[in-house]
Amino acid sequence: MASILTNASSMAALQTLRSIGQNMETTQSRISTGQKVSSAADNAAYWSIATTMRSDNSALSTVSDALGIGAAKVDTAYAGMEATIKVVQEIKDKLILAQDPTADKKKIQKEIGQLQKQLTSIADSATFNGENWLKTKASNDGAAFVAGTDDAAIANLKKQVVASFTRDSAGTVKVQRIDLQLSGTNVLIDTGHTSDGKITGGILDSAAKADVTKSSIMTLDISTLAGYKVDTTGLVDADATDNDVLDALISHVDKQLETLNSAAADLGSVSNRISMQEDFVSKLTSTMEKGIGRLVDADMNEESTRLKALQTQQQLAIQALSIANSDSQNILSLFR
Repeated sequence: MASILTNASSMAALQTLRSIGQNMETTQSRISTGQKVSSAADNAAYWSIATTMRSDNSALSTVSDALGIGAAKVDTAYAGMEATIKVVQEIKDKLILAQDPTADKKKIQKEIGQLQKQLTSIADSATFNGENWLKTKASNDGAAFVAGTDDAAIANLKKQVVASFTRDSAGTVKVQRIDLQLSGTNVLIDTGHTSDGKITGGILDSAAKADVTKSSIMTLDISTLAGYKVDTTGLVDADATDNDVLDALISHVDKQLETLNSAAADLGSVSNRISMQEDFVSKLTSTMEKGIGRLVDADMNEESTRLKALQTQQQLAIQALSIANSDSQNILSLFR
């Protein structure tokens, strides 16, 4: 039936043209944004997952920055520890040199004195962002911190580096850390251990005690050995010779070198772990970005092909609409 009031063909062609227009709008949006899911309306489930993963990825980026800061702190402390080991080794060499009967102990002591000042300078300078891990309060008035009574102080001695950000299946988030507990055996100078107003704690200021009284790396003085007493049997040996005292001092410095090596090894292991964690976080960030891309990124090859097809369909739909609209004009020829 031909009607001038209702043109069914034109309505069908118009509906097809509108559908093609909507599809073209979707495809053009994907091409311009590069995403097939750019809002919750496109795919609520994928959009929600991608948004959460982007948030976690941003947190991991911050973790990467924190790891960089932590690595700098550890590297600063390690550099200070490494420099200290070299200086203490030189002090040990000077003590061995002093064993020579013809050696001028006073001149050797002047050199040792300069090396001792260098140790103080190293401990003071090993600071990053206002934090010094080599010169700090590692004890309380000469006594070890006691859990329960000095918890705040103990917490301050636990140096932490942010290592990772995790989210479990329940959605609970957690920040993981790398810890390094400072103590009198891995700091160079313990400012919390004092005697007569002088610092006497830490690796450098630890007294020899069992072997030689009145001595530490920072206070030993070989310009005169009369004041030293060697104790090898639990009693003071009044007959100790200068070489006996030097032997005891060398033994003490050597033991402190072992302690320094152990402390440096601790820092080195933490530095290595931070380096591995940085590499892992970098790979994890890349993996998450790929995962997000698989969910929401548009396939540009597919979208460009679809756009070409839709443009062709649009042109055909316009022609179909034009033909359908001309049908009513053909009715006029019946009345001529």
